[in-house]
Amino acid sequence: MLQRLTISHYALIEQLDIHWMPGFSVITGETGAGKSIMLGALNLLLGGRADAKSIQTGQKKCMVEASFDLQGLQLEDFFASNDIDYDPTECIIRREVLQSGKSRAFINDTPVSVSILKELGAALIDIHSQHKNLLIRNEHFILDTLDTMAVPAHLHSGYVDIQRKFKQAENRLLQLKEQAQQDLADQEYIQFQLDQIDEANLESGEQEKLEEEQQILSHAEDIRQALFTAQSLINTDNYSMPQAIRQAEDALLHVASSLSTADELANRLHSLRIELEDIEAELDQQALNTQFDPQRLSFVEDRLSTIYSLEQKHHVESIDGLLTQAGKLREKIEAVLHMDENIRQQSEIVGQLRKQRDAEAGKLTQAREKAARLVEKELMQSLQSMGMPHVQITIQLSRRPEPDETGADRVTFLFSANKNVPPQDVSEIASGGEIARLMLAIKALISRRTHLPSIIFDEIDTGVSGNMAERMARVMQQIAENCQVICITHLPQIAAAGTHHFSVYKEEDGETTRSHIRPLSQQERIHAIAHMLSGQELTAAAVNNAKALLHL
Repeated sequence: MLQRLTISHYALIEQLDIHWMPGFSVITGETGAGKSIMLGALNLLLGGRADAKSIQTGQKKCMVEASFDLQGLQLEDFFASNDIDYDPTECIIRREVLQSGKSRAFINDTPVSVSILKELGAALIDIHSQHKNLLIRNEHFILDTLDTMAVPAHLHSGYVDIQRKFKQAENRLLQLKEQAQQDLADQEYIQFQLDQIDEANLESGEQEKLEEEQQILSHAEDIRQALFTAQSLINTDNYSMPQAIRQAEDALLHVASSLSTADELANRLHSLRIELEDIEAELDQQALNTQFDPQRLSFVEDRLSTIYSLEQKHHVESIDGLLTQAGKLREKIEAVLHMDENIRQQSEIVGQLRKQRDAEAGKLTQAREKAARLVEKELMQSLQSMGMPHVQITIQLSRRPEPDETGADRVTFLFSANKNVPPQDVSEIASGGEIARLMLAIKALISRRTHLPSIIFDEIDTGVSGNMAERMARVMQQIAENCQVICITHLPQIAAAGTHHFSVYKEEDGETTRSHIRPLSQQERIHAIAHMLSGQELTAAAVNNAKALLHL
């Protein structure tokens, strides 16, 4: 329930701070006094669009704040999931709009997004403005009304869940089919790429060996010359390093009995000689093996060219990378070969989910058929009490070609307010006053079956007068037994039915115009209703009529 509303520097409202009461409150005032401005401020608080033009001239920002009683609304999970402090007796929502056009929103002093503000606002207040009378022509609104009236929540949630799974599976099937078409188009090229790699008959580590061999073959003469030079320096006809070392070794062994270190030095020279002889033998062998072979060099270079070309084409830097790419290409070809099977399996999943979806949709349809009869009956009873003794209502359900997120049902609302006139589509036959009463009757039905704490009617009585207005007022009084009702009205009959009466008015000081709202005393209320009856001039007859409406 709305407890308090504070508005600062919003449009014509400089400062407003008003406390609201349970039950039925009415707001009256001259046209243009600012009733719609106050409603706009409340819409802003509930997540409406922010506009810097709303800020009063000369001010840096505007602010709207309200406190709500949340008891009985079962909103604990909402506050917990959004990490917001929860106090069931007082929830404070605030929205600020800055000159930049940006806005800030807070719930119990916790910054929140506008989407969270909207979510909470939808659970707190239903603002029914005059243009919302057109909702009676909206198919989704009628379906929502049926679901609210008599469709168990688990049926609706069960259908929504299976419909979501079905659409996901259907989208997956579509993706597989599109992928299959694309893969079939690409299959020949993919196979060509794989064949190129396979025909190269690559081996891991081959590139490094070939690159080393290419270096040797490309510099064979230089290498042979270096090997021969090294070998000749070790051992020539005139001088032999191994022989010289052997002689040094023998000399040391000759004095080993006299020099304690001679044996160790001799052993080291022995090891050096053996190593040098091995080096000489290896130099000789490598010199013999190193031959300039132009045919082999051509083969190695061609082979490396093939490898480099494949690596560049597939954006890898090694043979191992090419072998990995070949594996991926094989997987793609394998996937193409198995795509028909994947599509068949996914088609079966889609078919199973479609059956489940259709079964849930059927349950939803059955529940809505029962709800439609109930709504027809209760709406006609309510409208008869509002001056439509011959009203006829038929809610027709038909099947959609393909179920959507709302179910498998199309709905047509047929209406007739006159005797012997068959019901027709409400959008083609109902007058403005009839639609106003019809929407009020629907709101009355919904209010009895939901936990919505507050409803604001903004001139729902448009096109209604006299006795019909009194009857609509009584319906609003009935709604107020279940929730807080605030009605902005121009009709004295409805104004007199409220438990609490507020007046919106403007004040001008020559430079600025400001809107205000205040609760009326009983005497002020009499005069306000009398003015609504007689106009600017307050007559004794109007005052007496106002008292009669107020049962005074």
